[in-house]
Amino acid sequence: MNTSYPSQLLEDAVQEFSKLPGIGKKTALRLVLHLLKQNQEDVHRFGSALIRLKEEVCYCSECHNISDQSLCPICQDQNRNHKQLCVVENIREVMAVENTGQYRGVYHVLGGLISPMDGVGPSQLEIESLVARVREHEADEVILALPATMEGDTTAFYIYRKLAHLSVEITTIARGIAVGDELEYADEITLGRSITHRIVYKGN
Repeated sequence: MNTSYPSQLLEDAVQEFSKLPGIGKKTALRLVLHLLKQNQEDVHRFGSALIRLKEEVCYCSECHNISDQSLCPICQDQNRNHKQLCVVENIREVMAVENTGQYRGVYHVLGGLISPMDGVGPSQLEIESLVARVREHEADEVILALPATMEGDTTAFYIYRKLAHLSVEITTIARGIAVGDELEYADEITLGRSITHRIVYKGN
């Protein structure tokens, strides 16, 4: 046991918390000590929520968003425009766009971006399922709501090439988002305006 910890159980808990992104040893220790002060019911509820999340959460068979069922609430909503697909990098960006209140279509979560430097190619993303979805549902518009980064632009261009032979309008969100910025960190007003004032994607 590390002598700087008075308990092996405490050290083990700190080690697990410090594995989380952005959590260092000091923050992990503060979180663990906070949990120790809580009553047993609260801690059990906390642990149970994490276990259920891992064991029971699934991904929407249509858009690949996180869901409690095989089809997420957005894809089940018949009041949404199912012929308008907003393509995003990950689940956090679905939440970011939804928070703007400016979009009433549905989503398609890629699960990442094309990044040869990181060993991520098109086959590892939900691009083929996007093409199939556009074809099968005869989508009217695909909105490329991807980050204004090299990886985002590379992915957008690849998708554009894959959809070019289909009769679907391809647009991209307006560059109210600064180059290099991630969508999830944009304020709701800026992101909302970017969605509302989207422009036709030229593929260049």
